[in-house]
Amino acid sequence: MRWFYTLLYYLQKRGFEVCRRIAERLGIRTRVVRTTFIYLTFVTLGFGFALYLFIAFWLRIKDMVYTKRNSVFDL
Repeated sequence: MRWFYTLLYYLQKRGFEVCRRIAERLGIRTRVVRTTFIYLTFVTLGFGFALYLFIAFWLRIKDMVYTKRNSVFDL
């Protein structure tokens, strides 16, 4: 059971943080957003997971574009 919690901690620490960012934007708990994605995945046979990956990809691209650079030479 220890390996499960180690894996869970790793995924939460190094994951895309999609649920956390959505929860902060909406002002609700992160756990509610996570369970919503889980239920959506089971009910729609994988659409929730596809939506999660799309949002993760979109947030990653947005973070790359909007990063603040200190100088012109940081390109």
